[in-house]
Amino acid sequence: MTRIGNSDLDVFPLSLGGNVFGWTADRDASFAVLDAFVAGGGDFIDTADGYSSWVPGNTGGESETIIGEWLASRKPEGVVVATKVSQHPEFPGLSATNVRRAAEASLARLGVETIDLYYAHFDDQTVPLEETVTAFGELVSDGLVRNVAVSNYTAERIREWVEIARRTGSALPVAVQPHYNLVHRNDVEETIIPVAQEFDLSLVPYYSLASGFLTGKYRSTAVEGQTSPRASGAAKYATEAGLRIIDTLEEIGDAHGASIAATSLAWLRAQPTVAAPIASARTVEQVPDLLAGARLALTSDEVETLNRVSEWTPAKA
Repeated sequence: MTRIGNSDLDVFPLSLGGNVFGWTADRDASFAVLDAFVAGGGDFIDTADGYSSWVPGNTGGESETIIGEWLASRKPEGVVVATKVSQHPEFPGLSATNVRRAAEASLARLGVETIDLYYAHFDDQTVPLEETVTAFGELVSDGLVRNVAVSNYTAERIREWVEIARRTGSALPVAVQPHYNLVHRNDVEETIIPVAQEFDLSLVPYYSLASGFLTGKYRSTAVEGQTSPRASGAAKYATEAGLRIIDTLEEIGDAHGASIAATSLAWLRAQPTVAAPIASARTVEQVPDLLAGARLALTSDEVETLNRVSEWTPAKA
């Protein structure tokens, strides 16, 4: 188990991504994935109010609705749910009024009384940051939210959020959710991790498997014949440098009897301040790799080998 910042959230060291629920996984498939994750020891689920509004026919909130129906059906003990605000078509942005209305809508869809971890999904610089920070603090004071966090914020804006929260007595953030993985390292390691260390924030990275590239399924930049809607996002990393990373992951994984995906997640977990990488599964068959990645411990030499081979990546080009 791993603690999120200085909060009381002690969670499984991998978060199941809910972005596929209502998109590439329908209700039944989502229930099966959630059942398998919890049966394997998982207890941390990540979603957002905007998932999956980009799908034709969807309006947003589909993922939260499925998770809420699953929670009502299964009544699991100790499951922690994180969700986010600012991207739902009906509740865009981070004004105080919108944050409150969006949180209430998320609570209704999830069927819970309190959101365990509530993120500002994307920075909204059209709204004074103090207004947003205060609105999040009031959600905590009123019992609608247990802990607050930020996603896709720069180091400077994270620092400003913390300073405002301290000055106004609002709830301090406990986590940061950045785009971070073996092929997208540089900005996070140079700017976000130092701020997280300074303020005792945990990283809960998304795109932990680089849209599937770090599973080893995509070894060519060509996407013809690929059925996954994420294929183009993954295949762009299949350069000579990217494939060296895959080969190294495979070699290290073989030494542990682990998959490329599990080994990649284990590397991410070994990075400073990282608490629980987020990874999604469309099918039950994909869940064991995620669970294995949460338990696999790499040696310091193995971590350093992966650090070296990924020093130059497409993200740095």
